[in-house]
Amino acid sequence: MNHLPHLITDLALILGVAAVITLIFKRLQLPLILGYLVSGILISPNFKIFPPKVYEITDVQTWGEIGVIFLLFSLGLEFSFKKLAKMGGSATTAAGFEAVGMAAIGFGLGKLLNWPFMDCIFLGACLTISSSSVIVKSFADLGLKQRNFAQLVYGILVVEDLIAVVLLVLLGTFVASHTFDAGQIGMSILKLGFFLIVWFVGGILFIPSLLKRAKNFLSDEILLIVAIAMCFLMVYLSSQAGFSAALGAFIMGSLLAETTKAERIEHLVIPVRDLFGAIFFVSVGMLIDLNVIKDHWLPILLITAAVIIGKSIVITLGAFISGNSLRTSIQTGMSLALIGEFSFIIASMGVKQKVVSEELYPIIITVSALTIFIAPSLTLSSTRIYNWIAGRLSPKWESRLNRYSLEATALRAVSDWNHVLKFFLINTVVFSAIEIALIILNDSFVLPWLREVARGFGRATSAVLALLAMAPFLWALIVRNEKTEPFARIYTQQKYHGPIWIMRIIKVSLALLFIIGLLRSIYSLDFALMVGIALLILLLIFRKRLQRTYDNIEDRFVKNLNNREIEEQRLLAEQAAEKKNQNLAPWDAHLTTFEVAPEAVNIIGKTLMELQWRERVGVNVAMIKRGATSIIPPDRDEKIYPCDKLFIICTDSQERRMNAILRPDKKIIESAREVEMKLDQLTIDADSPLIHKSIRESDIKNLAHGLVVGIERNGERHLNPKSTWVFEEGDLLWIVGEKKLISTIAD
Repeated sequence: MNHLPHLITDLALILGVAAVITLIFKRLQLPLILGYLVSGILISPNFKIFPPKVYEITDVQTWGEIGVIFLLFSLGLEFSFKKLAKMGGSATTAAGFEAVGMAAIGFGLGKLLNWPFMDCIFLGACLTISSSSVIVKSFADLGLKQRNFAQLVYGILVVEDLIAVVLLVLLGTFVASHTFDAGQIGMSILKLGFFLIVWFVGGILFIPSLLKRAKNFLSDEILLIVAIAMCFLMVYLSSQAGFSAALGAFIMGSLLAETTKAERIEHLVIPVRDLFGAIFFVSVGMLIDLNVIKDHWLPILLITAAVIIGKSIVITLGAFISGNSLRTSIQTGMSLALIGEFSFIIASMGVKQKVVSEELYPIIITVSALTIFIAPSLTLSSTRIYNWIAGRLSPKWESRLNRYSLEATALRAVSDWNHVLKFFLINTVVFSAIEIALIILNDSFVLPWLREVARGFGRATSAVLALLAMAPFLWALIVRNEKTEPFARIYTQQKYHGPIWIMRIIKVSLALLFIIGLLRSIYSLDFALMVGIALLILLLIFRKRLQRTYDNIEDRFVKNLNNREIEEQRLLAEQAAEKKNQNLAPWDAHLTTFEVAPEAVNIIGKTLMELQWRERVGVNVAMIKRGATSIIPPDRDEKIYPCDKLFIICTDSQERRMNAILRPDKKIIESAREVEMKLDQLTIDADSPLIHKSIRESDIKNLAHGLVVGIERNGERHLNPKSTWVFEEGDLLWIVGEKKLISTIAD
């Protein structure tokens, strides 16, 4: 009889028990994660009632670590840097409140329980992140995905993913040093930021291009192998850089999320993720000792209460402060009142590195199980909680809350100077990181290799190659932020000339510093300084060629970054052409995309029948893409709106005519000026020209391009007054309008 390895019998036991338990939990409509945890408890050595046991627990835990890698890789595939950028401040503010607030609550609760310092740190981290998988699944089951607050919840979960990655890095520093060192933590954050920039820029430049070139060979089998290989390669690079394997898996997933193969890779990875994820959660359950839970029931109840009450309050405050209504804020806070898989990973890291007490792990797992079980009920009851709170608010407090929400959401245009300053900082940080990465690459790999191959010419050759690679980015560091329209506008104003020259000196100094940093490791400081100055002069001489080289690199980066959206539009356009089912185009016709500018007033608001493009120009509109909506094909009564994307079948000559038709009105562009909106106060005195006039008679709408949103009279505040309201002496007006014009109203 053949002897089976213990690993195979262990997997048979793990998956067999998990299959039975999860079927039962599915029938009872309970979260499957709880089923995996229960399966782990049943087959763990700590549970004596169930006789079959796992032989090689270490091997199973190794498989569980692979499960963590696939969980983070899959999470990265659902993440998107562009999605994060579009979330705005609301989700970021709420997630930031949650991270800081729950970390403080967890640390304070640990101190109250007289836990060791590191246990308190890890407890705070475990309570910070909610469970994305459980919440998304719960919303789908409860039919809440289309509710307004659900979009804010999803936004917070995206920001939480990024916070979780940062937490893993910071806790890794704690594990290494066993102490809180502010300098070391700061260096870890800077190091993380540096590697994130380098990995993101390098990944977007090369990975989409690689997949595009190999697209004819990427069957499902090969694509899965390639994706997993990239995942584990990044895991290795992350480990070599001193970060966790989970960080590398997440980064590679987020890079592949920007490619055209993202959905296909995600579909292929799901079965692998589910398999190893199940083993991970079962291995988590195996570490739970029911005796420990029995002995620590009080901390479990206190921590569970802290999660439910703390997250509900902290996230509600963060969401409300960022400008959401009280209803949306409460619904969001109560929907996120749970912890999940990230808490398992954090607690597991602390226990495995022996920096926290072994009791912390089963306590966190039990708290997670309780909050996951309670979470759906909290989400459903959030509306009733809001109604109960709103019913007990006095009219005065209700007016204050509504007024704050109005003020918090008041829009202000970003000035040209703020835009230039922000662009300067981003430009400096990104290109500095790229230059440092090229210097490190040269010193660590290129220079040692060329010393062996080229002998006496190795140093000079490596220096020349490195400088050629750095040159386009040095040029971009110096001049790129001066190629924008806001910079051109502020350059005409004398008051900005001083700050502009300060920025230029900083950029040139950094470029010189990077050149010296490269050459200093090869030649003397004096020689490096002279060569650096000479190279800066050469940059000016060959500026046109460098600009073309950099433009090609940036065009490739932008194209790769937006390749997924471009491909989606192409497929939609092809579907539109097929649905037309007509021979609309002659042999020399092609499909072209036009975007309707907001200033194109000659066509906005008109129907296709009124515009008569088919009759006048001979073109056919195959599709109109309006936000997330695609109109295929549009009928003759469909109107054109600002920012619509028009997919038009036309010849080259017809394309030129359409460009002329869709060109914005020059008079509007020339007369356009930047408008800064402001929420301001204005007091009506005895000499005011507004006294004894109604809002309508005051003509504030035209005088200040504004709106009276509130009036305070004799200590009473009136929100959104009617246009017939008559101003009296002593009235305090709240006006939203153009900043430059508000001050002229009372003159």
